[in-house]
Amino acid sequence: VAVYYETLCPFCSGFVVNDLARIFRNGLSSNVDLRLVPFGNGRVSPDGSMSCQHGEDECQLNAIEACVISVWPDAERHFPFIYCIEHLSLTRKWGAWQSCFHETGLPSQPVIDCYNSGYGRQLELRYAAETNALQPPHKFVPWVVVNGRPLGDDYTNFEAYICNAYDGELPEACRGKHLQIAQHTRASRGHQRHA
Repeated sequence: VAVYYETLCPFCSGFVVNDLARIFRNGLSSNVDLRLVPFGNGRVSPDGSMSCQHGEDECQLNAIEACVISVWPDAERHFPFIYCIEHLSLTRKWGAWQSCFHETGLPSQPVIDCYNSGYGRQLELRYAAETNALQPPHKFVPWVVVNGRPLGDDYTNFEAYICNAYDGELPEACRGKHLQIAQHTRASRGHQRHA
């Protein structure tokens, strides 16, 4: 499962906090290779400068989240920190993001060093290239992909796609789930790209 998102997008934050977090509570996360890609609808200019849809704070937090993912590649370790920032984003308190170190028990220094060294920016440039190379291109964020298949409007139903794609005995979290996948939904279209 790959999630292409940006830190200050309300649709992305809502997905992380209200939907994606479920797989960590119900145990499905142990059966999923989760890849979080915090870049979203950002842009890289020919001179290499970056701009983000929701401003400089978003660019900084995208890089901070990229550093957290790099320092702790295991989703079970980094997701609580990502969740913390996205919860702060939902409540418009993202300026308090450093409190997530205390809340999660993760040490701050490796992340601060990653960010201050410029490595976070390098990670963001890689995420930009990956996001911009998506086929088909992403139309909005969050853009959720399961086994290479973009879910489009049906992204909040990602667990059904995971369960349908699962080979072998279904994990407990999949049992009893309605696994019908809608061809067309009226779900929110997420956060549109700027034209």
